[in-house]
Amino acid sequence: MMHAPEETRARWPGAVALVVALLMGSAACDSDPFSFDWSDAPDTVLLYSLARPELNLVSAFNFFQRLPVRIEAAAATGTWDAAVDTENGQIVLVPPGAFGLPSAARIAVLDGMSLDDVTKAPTDTLVYIADERVPVRTGSVYIVKTNRQRGSFGSTCVYYAKLEPVTIDVPGGTFTFRYVINPICNSQDLVPPN
Repeated sequence: MMHAPEETRARWPGAVALVVALLMGSAACDSDPFSFDWSDAPDTVLLYSLARPELNLVSAFNFFQRLPVRIEAAAATGTWDAAVDTENGQIVLVPPGAFGLPSAARIAVLDGMSLDDVTKAPTDTLVYIADERVPVRTGSVYIVKTNRQRGSFGSTCVYYAKLEPVTIDVPGGTFTFRYVINPICNSQDLVPPN
């Protein structure tokens, strides 16, 4: 029993040397052991307006989980970042704050741009809308700052996504969009590093 601590101490320098060698080896190969590879290939989503009379339609989206969400009542869940509704003859995006729900989710509008044009989310917090409905129109890109999520190392994170309308069907009450999300905690980059 008395020898166990000495044996453990004797192994420590070898373990440290191994970790340092692995890190130096990966640094020598120009690869970051802490990098996070992700793709900027857009996914496509179809959502239904909350104004439609049918039940059980997906009307909101959780960007971090890449998950369409059903909203039976606006305050029923806090697991979504933006909902779709119809107002004054337009399809609109609705952040949770527009329903009076506490949320970090926000939406910014970048007019006259395409999805490929947008490489970074705006840093100016004043351009993000938290508690109003946002009309959707072609020729614009929408930046979504997600609600707070638990990050990989236990930290609290927000994530940034960009979306571009594909089809805005006001009479049918549907909205189809393409989107890309950065899966790195609090990073505003909307294209992956080279």
